[in-house]
Order: sequence, then C-alpha cells, then structure tokens
Amino acid sequence: MNELKKRVRLKITGRVQGVFFRSETLRTARYLNIAGWVRNCSDGSVEALLEGPTEKVDRMIDWCRRGPSLANVTSINISEEPCRGQYNDFTIHQTE
Repeated sequence: MNELKKRVRLKITGRVQGVFFRSETLRTARYLNIAGWVRNCSDGSVEALLEGPTEKVDRMIDWCRRGPSLANVTSINISEEPCRGQYNDFTIHQTE
C-alpha cells in the first residue's frame, strides 16, 4: 500500500533570516526524507516547498513553527498543493 503524500508551500515570517533557518531546514528535511526546497525572500521571510509522506511533512511543519534556536517565528502561512513528485532531494534555492 502506498503511503499518503502531501505537498505544502510555507511562508514563514519573523526573525528567520540570518539565523541559519535555511541550513537547519535543509538538515531537518533530509533527516525526515522530505523533498523540496527552501529560500530567503526579499521581504525578509523564508519560503519552503515540502513534499513527502503526510506524517513527515506534518512533523516538518511543526519544526518550521519554531525554527532553529536563534529564530523567532511570528507567523507561518501554509498552502496545500497537489503532489507532483518533481523533487528527489531537498535543496536551498537562490533568494527570491
């Protein structure tokens, strides 16, 4: 039986740049075996696209609500999207 998959796009605001948010997101996503990417946005937020087993994506969302120890997440906007399976790994993208 196939595992249920989930794909979400996150927009994370607060003190999330200059606090190792992207590198820690990369490390955590790879540990959870989630595909997608993370990047800084020009407005000071961080955007991430996560795709993988529903339970693991939910765990990753919970991690993003806190972020690394130096971060101060004030809000997180979550948009579900249809799963496409277009990523095999998790990477850091260029700033938007």
